[in-house]
Amino acid sequence: MDTMQIKNNLVTAYQRYALEREQAETQPWKMDLREEFAQTMKAHNLQTLLEIGAGHGRDSLYFQQNGFAVTCTDLTPQMVALCLAKGLNAKEMDFSHLEFADASFDAVWALNCLLHVKKEDLPSVLHEVRRVLRPEGLFFMGVYGGVDSEGVWESDHYEPKRYFSFFTDEALKKVLQEKFTILSFQSFPHNDALTFQAVVLTTKTGA
Repeated sequence: MDTMQIKNNLVTAYQRYALEREQAETQPWKMDLREEFAQTMKAHNLQTLLEIGAGHGRDSLYFQQNGFAVTCTDLTPQMVALCLAKGLNAKEMDFSHLEFADASFDAVWALNCLLHVKKEDLPSVLHEVRRVLRPEGLFFMGVYGGVDSEGVWESDHYEPKRYFSFFTDEALKKVLQEKFTILSFQSFPHNDALTFQAVVLTTKTGA
């Protein structure tokens, strides 16, 4: 499946399930990770944050309510509408082609969105994230993984079924270290097959 078809299918799927996703409760461990990143931003006197793949905007709203200047983007029009309804600065945008100037943000938050990127395309997406981060900016990336897998999730209850890329811990570290310096890498058990990988990174000089 080519990249454009993957993106089109994701937009269709998330349009259909936008309200269902908004009504679901945030899991406590995700709230903990969000709080930890907010505290890290405050400790480094960071103010501006970009969330990519923001979905319905719950995380962006949290950061905004905690005093940060937040911009959020998503590829799905219905998700962007839900963000705007929360009073967020939200834009319909592909994170493969971020429409922002270099070094526009102090931090980037990406929770469970980059796992939809084909492995061959991930380095270019990471380059875009790095481009819009200021020097020594912070980047949170949270994805499911722990195994080496790529393709359409055949047991997905969403229609069209979504495309997922999963990395082992070592493989993910290798890809990330081409563009960033890893500050912390946590891997949490999720289910029998997957873990959740929570990574905090900073921009790498000369990458």
